[in-house]
Amino acid sequence: MSQSVQGPCCHDGLSARLIEEAGFPLAFMSGFGVAAARLGAPDTNLLSYSEVLDQGRNINEATRSIPIIGDGDHGYGNALSVKRTVRGFANAGFAGILIEDQASSTIIFPNFGGAEGHGVAPKSCGHVRGKRVVGRQEAVARLRAAVDAREEGADILIVARTDSRQAQSLEEALWRVAAFADAGADIVFIDALESREEMRAFCAAGGAARSVPKMANMLEGGGKTPILAPAELEELGFKLVAYPLSLLGVSIRAMQTALTDLKGGRVPPEAALPSFAEIQSAVGFPQYFAEAERYAVPGDSEETPEPPSGSGSGSGSGSGSSSGSGSGSSSESASPAAEDGSATTSTSGGEASAIEVDVSITFEDDGLAVANASR
Repeated sequence: MSQSVQGPCCHDGLSARLIEEAGFPLAFMSGFGVAAARLGAPDTNLLSYSEVLDQGRNINEATRSIPIIGDGDHGYGNALSVKRTVRGFANAGFAGILIEDQASSTIIFPNFGGAEGHGVAPKSCGHVRGKRVVGRQEAVARLRAAVDAREEGADILIVARTDSRQAQSLEEALWRVAAFADAGADIVFIDALESREEMRAFCAAGGAARSVPKMANMLEGGGKTPILAPAELEELGFKLVAYPLSLLGVSIRAMQTALTDLKGGRVPPEAALPSFAEIQSAVGFPQYFAEAERYAVPGDSEETPEPPSGSGSGSGSGSGSSSGSGSGSSSESASPAAEDGSATTSTSGGEASAIEVDVSITFEDDGLAVANASR
């Protein structure tokens, strides 16, 4: 039986690193999570392309061996915007990108949020009411643009997502994933499927979609899609499974509990709070210090050296010499003394080399294979 691959969703560098250290073969970057972590706001089209890309770079730099599939939303505009988004995600280090068919403009409809009258519904995250998708032709054009960007050199997987199950019907969603597969999508995904029967119908989709891997989204805590065990998802035919809210959700609850404790005059109990040493390890202090040792210069000391005898007593003609001496920094050099006898210093430095990761995701007869190479 083919095995499905499980990937929790991250929202920042730390959550991505913890996913990697837990031994998962890949991770997703959640737009919902990034909006919450970066803005403290809902995932309602408030994040800009540049903000998402910046967060994505941080996430990819924080991990060393696992591929990250990023949430590219609707591509931030028309088909040409989608091409730019795909190229940008590839350059930021993502192994894959989700492109969806939601409309980016706002719409007006009655009783939004349960209130009387009319409200504005922006593009929003999955399983939230008020969605609207673009027409079939535009949806396929977006996907073709994403595939073209991949074919033109962006080394990245295209995950084609449709929100039309919630916005229109299951039949429309099945038509769209078949069209996306025909346009060249690497993976297809129908969000907000509402039953095992619908999930089974998706995995049994005909046409071009039959041979393309299917993705499931296990929205924890009360989403529309049933939460199934990995074995059952494999049996249905899913190859890729995302868990979007596990890390963000438990983090919110843990912070609320800790704040309640602090407000009550108590620090969080030991069972709920890692030791300081564990926290240092989680954020990478041991690796940092080990690498710092590698580049340590003999004679370097963390203590401030005593200035040479008499270095601070010079005046007049000695002012330039005393200013440059005793600095203790090998990266600073004194410039020639100015006419007034003073000296200036300049600091030399180099650019940090970029961390690169060689990761590939392929689909074989016995399932999804993730190949990692060290950086």
